[in-house]
Amino acid sequence: MAEYRIDELARLAETTVRNVRVYQDRGLLAPPRRQGRVGIYSEAHLARLRLIGQLLRRGYTFANIGEMLRVWERGGDLSEILGFESAIGDAWSDEIPDYVGLGELRELFGKEVTPRTIRRALALRVIERDGLRFRIPSPRLFHAGVELVRLGMTVGSVLDIAENLRNRIGDVSEHMVRTVSDHIISEYTPGSVIQADEVDQISELVRRVRPLAQQAVDAVLAQEMAHHLSDVMGDHFAEALEKLQEQDAEGYEGSTGPS
Repeated sequence: MAEYRIDELARLAETTVRNVRVYQDRGLLAPPRRQGRVGIYSEAHLARLRLIGQLLRRGYTFANIGEMLRVWERGGDLSEILGFESAIGDAWSDEIPDYVGLGELRELFGKEVTPRTIRRALALRVIERDGLRFRIPSPRLFHAGVELVRLGMTVGSVLDIAENLRNRIGDVSEHMVRTVSDHIISEYTPGSVIQADEVDQISELVRRVRPLAQQAVDAVLAQEMAHHLSDVMGDHFAEALEKLQEQDAEGYEGSTGPS
């Protein structure tokens, strides 16, 4: 189970440390577990924060949200509610974030590490600011980019790939989540607040859908990569053959011309 300090929790929930403390003061967010003088938050806290943020953006007030949460919690066992929020807030990856300094970035990418490329990588969430260093939320994604640059691609081209992936996979994941919600989750809670006896069922559904979604994306990606690689290589060899034919034709004309 992932654990977060308050600054990391706020960043992941796209809010501020001040807001986290305000939500705690208003009873919308449970206090953290104490580890010495440091507060430690869980995925359940992250899920609750994201839910609060969504409802606030839709125009609901603190009073509205507090009332809904109280209705929910009155009817449910706390461990079940925390289990549900943990299922929603869990990271969908077992990756452990890494950290690099500006000097390390320059060693890896050379002169292409500029203010512009850093801003773009931050916007794409390939890296995140963490004081004087950078946090790498997905080392697998980051190191894929490192290897592509080593193979000869520019940093700009690698960021183009990252942006395309973020946009297209983002659209696919949103469609998948909404479709699953419409056809599965809504069956349990049609237009109502999730009830206590439904919490365990929905938590289990969310956990079962995760690997299925990832398997589907991996399978389709593998199929499409194979298909497009065949097309690209076919185009490449077709162009090469055309050039050979042109060279042969030029050689033939030269050999039959006037001496």
